[in-house]
Amino acid sequence: MKLELGNIVKKYGDKTALNGVSATLEQGIYGLLGPNGAGKSTMMNIITGNLRPDSGSVRMDGGNIRELGWKYRSLLGYAPQQQGLYDAFSGRRFLAYMATLKNIPRRDQKAEIERVLSYVNLTDAAKKPIGAYSGGMKQRILIAQAILGDPKIVVLDEPTAGLDPKERVRIREKIKDISGDKIILVSTHVVSDIQSIADEIILLKSGEIADRGSVGGLCEKYGADDMERVYMKLFGEDGDNDKADPV
Repeated sequence: MKLELGNIVKKYGDKTALNGVSATLEQGIYGLLGPNGAGKSTMMNIITGNLRPDSGSVRMDGGNIRELGWKYRSLLGYAPQQQGLYDAFSGRRFLAYMATLKNIPRRDQKAEIERVLSYVNLTDAAKKPIGAYSGGMKQRILIAQAILGDPKIVVLDEPTAGLDPKERVRIREKIKDISGDKIILVSTHVVSDIQSIADEIILLKSGEIADRGSVGGLCEKYGADDMERVYMKLFGEDGDNDKADPV
Protein backbone atom coordinates (compact mmCIF):
# COMPACT_ATOMS: atom_id res chain seq x y z
CA MET A 1 0.00 0.00 0.00
CA LYS A 2 1.23 3.47 -0.92
CA LEU A 3 -0.16 6.91 -0.07
CA GLU A 4 1.14 9.78 -2.19
CA LEU A 5 0.72 13.50 -1.61
CA GLY A 6 1.42 15.41 -4.79
CA ASN A 7 2.23 19.13 -4.58
CA ILE A 8 -0.52 19.93 -2.06
CA VAL A 9 -1.43 23.60 -1.69
CA LYS A 10 -4.04 24.87 0.76
CA LYS A 11 -4.80 28.48 1.68
CA TYR A 12 -7.14 30.11 4.18
CA GLY A 13 -7.65 33.59 2.83
CA ASP A 14 -4.24 35.25 2.76
CA LYS A 15 -2.60 32.52 4.85
CA THR A 16 -0.91 29.62 3.07
CA ALA A 17 -1.26 26.54 5.30
CA LEU A 18 0.44 24.12 2.90
CA ASN A 19 2.72 25.19 0.08
CA GLY A 20 3.52 22.45 -2.39
CA VAL A 21 3.78 19.52 0.01
CA SER A 22 4.75 16.21 -1.60
CA ALA A 23 5.43 12.96 0.24
CA THR A 24 5.09 9.22 -0.23
CA LEU A 25 4.04 7.06 2.72
CA GLU A 26 4.23 3.26 2.83
CA GLN A 27 3.76 0.78 5.67
CA GLY A 28 5.24 2.06 8.91
CA ILE A 29 4.89 4.78 11.53
CA TYR A 30 5.47 8.37 10.50
CA GLY A 31 5.83 11.20 12.98
CA LEU A 32 4.67 14.60 11.74
CA LEU A 33 6.43 17.30 13.76
CA GLY A 34 6.27 21.06 13.62
CA PRO A 35 5.47 24.18 15.63
CA ASN A 36 2.09 25.89 15.96
CA GLY A 37 0.72 26.90 12.58
CA ALA A 38 3.06 24.64 10.61
CA GLY A 39 0.13 23.06 8.76
CA LYS A 40 0.02 19.67 10.46
CA SER A 41 -3.74 19.57 11.07
CA THR A 42 -4.45 20.84 7.55
CA MET A 43 -2.29 18.08 6.11
CA MET A 44 -4.12 15.49 8.22
CA ASN A 45 -7.52 16.76 7.14
CA ILE A 46 -6.55 16.65 3.48
CA ILE A 47 -5.23 13.10 3.80
CA THR A 48 -8.49 12.01 5.43
CA GLY A 49 -10.61 13.75 2.82
CA ASN A 50 -12.16 16.22 5.23
CA LEU A 51 -10.58 19.14 3.33
CA ARG A 52 -10.01 19.64 -0.36
CA PRO A 53 -6.65 21.03 -1.37
CA ASP A 54 -6.63 24.13 -3.55
CA SER A 55 -4.33 22.22 -5.86
CA GLY A 56 -2.49 18.92 -5.87
CA SER A 57 -3.84 15.49 -4.99
CA VAL A 58 -3.71 12.59 -2.56
CA ARG A 59 -3.49 9.19 -4.20
CA MET A 60 -3.69 5.67 -2.76
CA ASP A 61 -1.99 3.02 -4.89
CA GLY A 62 -2.29 5.38 -7.84
CA GLY A 63 -5.98 6.25 -7.43
CA ASN A 64 -7.16 9.71 -6.41
CA ILE A 65 -8.84 9.42 -3.00
CA ARG A 66 -11.69 11.64 -4.19
CA GLU A 67 -12.47 9.16 -6.95
CA LEU A 68 -11.93 6.11 -4.74
CA GLY A 69 -14.60 7.38 -2.31
CA TRP A 70 -15.86 4.67 0.02
CA LYS A 71 -13.11 2.24 -1.01
CA TYR A 72 -10.61 4.66 0.50
CA ARG A 73 -12.68 5.62 3.54
CA SER A 74 -13.18 1.96 4.45
CA LEU A 75 -9.40 1.63 4.87
CA LEU A 76 -9.07 4.79 6.94
CA GLY A 77 -9.12 5.42 10.69
CA TYR A 78 -8.91 8.99 11.95
CA ALA A 79 -8.65 10.48 15.44
CA PRO A 80 -8.96 14.26 15.12
CA GLN A 81 -7.35 16.71 17.48
CA GLN A 82 -10.71 18.17 18.49
CA GLN A 83 -14.19 16.87 17.76
CA GLY A 84 -17.66 17.28 19.17
CA LEU A 85 -18.77 14.07 20.84
CA TYR A 86 -22.23 12.85 21.77
CA ASP A 87 -22.14 13.64 25.48
CA ALA A 88 -25.31 11.69 26.24
CA PHE A 89 -23.93 8.52 24.66
CA SER A 90 -21.99 6.06 26.76
CA GLY A 91 -18.55 5.17 25.46
CA ARG A 92 -19.80 1.77 24.33
CA ARG A 93 -22.86 3.22 22.57
CA PHE A 94 -20.70 5.75 20.76
CA LEU A 95 -18.39 3.00 19.54
CA ALA A 96 -21.39 0.91 18.43
CA TYR A 97 -22.63 3.90 16.46
CA MET A 98 -19.23 4.37 14.83
CA ALA A 99 -18.97 0.65 14.09
CA THR A 100 -22.27 0.83 12.23
CA LEU A 101 -21.08 3.86 10.23
CA LYS A 102 -17.97 1.87 9.32
CA ASN A 103 -20.12 -1.03 8.09
CA ILE A 104 -18.63 -3.47 10.58
CA PRO A 105 -20.95 -6.50 10.57
CA ARG A 106 -23.25 -6.57 13.61
CA ARG A 107 -22.05 -10.05 14.57
CA ASP A 108 -18.50 -8.70 14.88
CA GLN A 109 -19.24 -5.41 16.61
CA LYS A 110 -19.30 -6.53 20.23
CA ALA A 111 -15.88 -8.20 20.13
CA GLU A 112 -14.40 -5.32 18.15
CA ILE A 113 -15.74 -2.72 20.58
CA GLU A 114 -14.33 -4.62 23.54
CA ARG A 115 -10.98 -4.87 21.76
CA VAL A 116 -10.64 -1.12 21.21
CA LEU A 117 -11.93 -0.25 24.69
CA SER A 118 -9.19 -2.43 26.16
CA TYR A 119 -6.66 -0.86 23.77
CA VAL A 120 -7.30 2.62 25.21
CA ASN A 121 -7.90 1.43 28.79
CA LEU A 122 -11.57 2.50 28.91
CA THR A 123 -13.32 -0.80 29.57
CA ASP A 124 -14.30 0.21 33.10
CA ALA A 125 -15.70 3.55 31.90
CA ALA A 126 -17.55 2.17 28.86
CA LYS A 127 -21.01 2.52 30.47
CA LYS A 128 -20.49 6.12 31.58
CA PRO A 129 -21.80 9.01 29.47
CA ILE A 130 -19.09 10.68 27.42
CA GLY A 131 -20.15 14.01 28.93
CA ALA A 132 -18.75 12.78 32.24
CA TYR A 133 -15.37 11.87 30.70
CA SER A 134 -12.25 13.90 31.38
CA GLY A 135 -10.45 15.51 28.46
CA GLY A 136 -7.95 12.67 28.38
CA MET A 137 -10.71 10.05 28.34
CA LYS A 138 -12.40 11.82 25.44
CA GLN A 139 -9.10 11.76 23.61
CA ARG A 140 -8.82 8.03 24.20
CA ILE A 141 -12.37 7.31 22.95
CA LEU A 142 -11.47 9.15 19.75
CA ILE A 143 -8.45 6.90 19.34
CA ALA A 144 -10.65 3.87 20.00
CA GLN A 145 -13.08 4.78 17.22
CA ALA A 146 -10.17 5.42 14.86
CA ILE A 147 -8.94 1.83 15.11
CA LEU A 148 -12.37 0.19 14.91
CA GLY A 149 -12.41 -2.32 12.08
CA ASP A 150 -8.63 -2.65 11.82
CA PRO A 151 -8.06 0.13 9.22
CA LYS A 152 -4.94 0.01 7.07
CA ILE A 153 -4.34 3.78 7.17
CA VAL A 154 -4.45 5.35 10.65
CA VAL A 155 -4.20 9.11 11.09
CA LEU A 156 -3.79 10.39 14.65
CA ASP A 157 -3.79 14.15 15.25
CA GLU A 158 -2.20 14.93 18.64
CA PRO A 159 -3.31 11.55 20.07
CA THR A 160 -1.66 12.03 23.47
CA ALA A 161 -2.95 15.56 24.11
CA GLY A 162 -4.39 15.79 27.62
CA LEU A 163 -3.19 12.35 28.71
CA ASP A 164 -1.21 11.76 31.87
CA PRO A 165 2.39 10.48 31.47
CA LYS A 166 1.52 6.81 32.06
CA GLU A 167 -1.28 6.88 29.47
CA ARG A 168 0.99 8.65 26.99
CA VAL A 169 3.50 5.82 27.26
CA ARG A 170 0.74 3.21 27.03
CA ILE A 171 -0.80 4.73 23.89
CA ARG A 172 2.63 5.11 22.30
CA GLU A 173 3.40 1.44 22.81
CA LYS A 174 -0.04 0.41 21.54
CA ILE A 175 0.50 2.41 18.36
CA LYS A 176 3.74 0.49 17.84
CA ASP A 177 1.96 -2.82 18.47
CA ILE A 178 -0.58 -2.35 15.64
CA SER A 179 1.80 -0.89 13.07
CA GLY A 180 2.82 -4.06 11.24
CA ASP A 181 0.70 -3.85 8.09
CA LYS A 182 -0.46 -0.24 8.32
CA ILE A 183 0.45 3.28 7.35
CA ILE A 184 0.28 5.24 10.61
CA LEU A 185 0.71 9.01 10.62
CA VAL A 186 0.99 10.68 14.02
CA SER A 187 0.96 14.46 14.32
CA THR A 188 2.35 15.84 17.56
CA HIS A 189 4.27 18.67 19.18
CA VAL A 190 5.70 16.27 21.72
CA VAL A 191 8.90 14.82 20.29
CA SER A 192 9.24 12.27 23.08
CA ASP A 193 5.86 10.76 22.15
CA ILE A 194 7.01 9.71 18.70
CA GLN A 195 10.81 9.49 18.41
CA SER A 196 11.05 6.04 19.98
CA ILE A 197 8.47 4.41 17.68
CA ALA A 198 8.62 6.29 14.35
CA ASP A 199 10.18 4.67 11.30
CA GLU A 200 10.43 8.13 9.78
CA ILE A 201 9.98 11.73 10.91
CA ILE A 202 8.47 14.43 8.66
CA LEU A 203 9.37 17.95 9.80
CA LEU A 204 6.87 20.58 8.70
CA LYS A 205 7.61 24.30 8.87
CA SER A 206 5.51 27.17 7.52
CA GLY A 207 3.50 24.82 5.32
CA GLU A 208 6.50 23.10 3.75
CA ILE A 209 8.48 19.95 4.49
CA ALA A 210 11.68 21.21 6.06
CA ASP A 211 13.21 17.73 6.19
CA ARG A 212 12.36 14.07 6.63
CA GLY A 213 14.21 10.90 7.55
CA SER A 214 14.80 8.33 10.25
CA VAL A 215 15.43 9.52 13.80
CA GLY A 216 19.03 8.32 13.61
CA GLY A 217 19.60 9.87 10.20
CA LEU A 218 18.22 13.26 11.21
CA CYS A 219 20.16 13.31 14.46
CA GLU A 220 23.37 12.56 12.57
CA LYS A 221 22.61 15.19 9.93
CA TYR A 222 22.03 17.93 12.49
CA GLY A 223 24.72 16.84 14.92
CA ALA A 224 22.18 16.19 17.66
CA ASP A 225 21.84 13.57 20.38
CA ASP A 226 18.08 13.21 19.97
CA MET A 227 15.09 14.54 17.99
CA GLU A 228 14.37 17.15 20.64
CA ARG A 229 17.62 18.88 19.76
CA VAL A 230 16.91 18.52 16.03
CA TYR A 231 13.53 20.12 16.62
CA MET A 232 15.07 23.02 18.51
CA LYS A 233 17.67 23.58 15.79
CA LEU A 234 15.03 23.70 13.06
CA PHE A 235 12.24 25.51 14.86
CA GLY A 236 13.97 27.38 17.66
CA GLU A 237 11.58 26.17 20.36
CA ASP A 238 10.99 23.32 22.77
CA GLY A 239 9.32 20.40 21.01
CA ASP A 240 8.13 18.78 24.23
CA ASN A 241 4.93 20.69 24.88
CA ASP A 242 1.28 19.83 24.74
CA LYS A 243 -0.27 22.76 22.91
CA ALA A 244 -2.75 22.32 20.11
CA ASP A 245 -1.87 23.19 16.51
CA PRO A 246 -4.48 25.63 15.19
CA VAL A 247 -3.73 25.00 11.51
